[in-house]
Amino acid sequence: MSTTDEIKARIDIVNYIQQYVPLKKSGRYYKAPCPFHGERTPSFVVDADRQSWRCFGACAEGGDIFSFAMKHHGWSFTEALNALGEQAGVEVRQRSPEDKAQDAQLEKLQGLLSATAEVYHKHLLEGDTDEAKFARTYALEKRGLSRETIDKFGIGLAPAGWGHMLDYLTNLGYSEDEVIAAGVAVKNDRGNVYDRFRNRLVIPIRDARGKVVGFGGRVLDPNDEPKYLNSPQSAVFDKSRLLFGFDLARDVIRKEETAVIVEGYMDVIQAHQAGFMNVVAQMGTAMTETQLKILAPRYAKKIVLALDSDAAGQSATRRSLETARQVLAADFTGKLSIDMRILQIPDAKDPDDLLREEPERWQSLVENATPVADYVIESETRTLGSDSTVQERETAARNILPILVASENNLYKQDNIQKLALKLRIPERELLKWAQEHKSEIKPPVRREAPPPAYNGNGARDGYDEPPPLDYDDAYMPPDDEEDYAGYPAYDPADGNARGANQPVRAKTQASPPMGESMEVHCLRTLFANPELFYQVNRKLRELANGNTTMMDGPLRELDSEDFSRSDYQALIRVFSEAVNQHSLDVMDYIQENLSPVMVDALQNLLLTDTDLVRGRVGGSRFNADFSSLWKKHERTYYVNNEDVEFLTKILQLRVQRLKRELDELSFVQRDSQDNMNDEPTAFMLGARIVLSTQAKHLLEAEISTLSARLM
Repeated sequence: MSTTDEIKARIDIVNYIQQYVPLKKSGRYYKAPCPFHGERTPSFVVDADRQSWRCFGACAEGGDIFSFAMKHHGWSFTEALNALGEQAGVEVRQRSPEDKAQDAQLEKLQGLLSATAEVYHKHLLEGDTDEAKFARTYALEKRGLSRETIDKFGIGLAPAGWGHMLDYLTNLGYSEDEVIAAGVAVKNDRGNVYDRFRNRLVIPIRDARGKVVGFGGRVLDPNDEPKYLNSPQSAVFDKSRLLFGFDLARDVIRKEETAVIVEGYMDVIQAHQAGFMNVVAQMGTAMTETQLKILAPRYAKKIVLALDSDAAGQSATRRSLETARQVLAADFTGKLSIDMRILQIPDAKDPDDLLREEPERWQSLVENATPVADYVIESETRTLGSDSTVQERETAARNILPILVASENNLYKQDNIQKLALKLRIPERELLKWAQEHKSEIKPPVRREAPPPAYNGNGARDGYDEPPPLDYDDAYMPPDDEEDYAGYPAYDPADGNARGANQPVRAKTQASPPMGESMEVHCLRTLFANPELFYQVNRKLRELANGNTTMMDGPLRELDSEDFSRSDYQALIRVFSEAVNQHSLDVMDYIQENLSPVMVDALQNLLLTDTDLVRGRVGGSRFNADFSSLWKKHERTYYVNNEDVEFLTKILQLRVQRLKRELDELSFVQRDSQDNMNDEPTAFMLGARIVLSTQAKHLLEAEISTLSARLM
């Protein structure tokens, strides 16, 4: 039994979900209003027999206990695995002494920061010094903060002295080096150590799970500099990967599917105090790629930039849009296709001022925020007069077009290009040509294939241009028992011509792996060897949906863990999806850093099947190579049909199998709802879902038939 299966065997999904959702028994199922979107009719169903959950309403999502924990808490798979493993009493991974020491040090620094935040907060609320009284007056009266808001955000006061926190923390048992490492103290060139924050209103900065990782300090004395001071970059504080207020805003953003990004801490605090809980702040002068991906697509489908109206704020807006453009342009899955808008505050006010003076205007401004394309067209053409030259208008067009083409919505792009053509008096066909030139400069990730060994069937051959594809009939590990060899090709490692250690396998153009689990293995292997195929799969699913958002959000959504039946395969595809949807690391490097050691074994089993078959067993051991070298061997020996038609056929067949499973579930639940006369709305809704899933299945089957004909 795998680790994930053992955890699922020990934790009942009904008991776990009931901690967060008020489930009620209904026939053989448990039902409730979906916790992930607002509704009145209960469409969230938990099946105790299958240990699964599914929303039959707007979400159209479902899965096992891991997928629920990830969606409910906003966890990665590794975080869910660790948390559920601890709850189940299952050892998830063996940590090296170095790993344990590093974890212990990080926990110690977080404990130090938490203790510091408590002292600052208490000093602001209970301090009897003149500075404390002034700070309370400043926070409550000048900034207009309520006592409830001060408590909610843990706002505090750093005393004016040079060593208050240093002395307090060292008396608790922390070393000077630890206080410095946490960013609470500073050591100057002469070796003197002193408090970083002094006589400042201090705002704790928390990560997505609510743990204090740093501070932002605002001066109380107008003569002090700088006006704002943040914690330094450290092992626990990385401002490029943080959004201030996200720990408090996350659930509301997910519910409303809209996130508003502001510039400063006070903007967020005032927004939350006014009841606008979907507001967060970027940690820096412009939004980063990581910050954008924290929000989209998991939480927000719409992002509104509401930065300050001054020159610096407008510059930050432009840089943030450039970041978004680069991320969207590099997102070949289309997963990050989001609605981005710009909130322009009238009278050159910043969000903090507006929210204190006219909070009732905020919601209207957010709802009527300017689409990015309109904002860019207006801002870039503002200085062009009626007598502007062709060259000036072309320069403006080429500056604007990258934003307009950073979307997969063709209708949206066409409408924006028409607007730009009218604005600049340039023929639309010219703009389309320039847009295509720009788009052609952006290339999807290159397939990482090393040159194949020279091969002609009997020995080396020079000038072999294309790597021979792997024969899928031969792509499975021969069983250990002789009686199980039936149906497998003869396997003799001593036969150098047949299948030697340095020879890849010749291909059949129409070879097919066995159905069931073998097809899942085939698809996973192919994806891990050629990650860019993930983009092709999702493009094909969107193509079949033909712009129908209900289809794209439902039965024709992008490839995910529910397309696979085994827990370990589901875990692998989750991490794989994260890896291909980030752009900071190479796919393999990301997986190595984020894959749980338990799942590394599962991936080794998956990859070693091909490697052992092609290269022969070395010393009789199936685990004689480390993960990195194993992957590299796999890349050199495993190739896909040049057109990838066969793989695409198999992956679509997996989706058909998934839809058949889901249709069975829908039919059972529908019959259960029809038996309950008070549950007619649910029965009607389920009927609509059945029709939609059936239509999707027919579309997939027709496409599979078309693809199969190309392989004949």
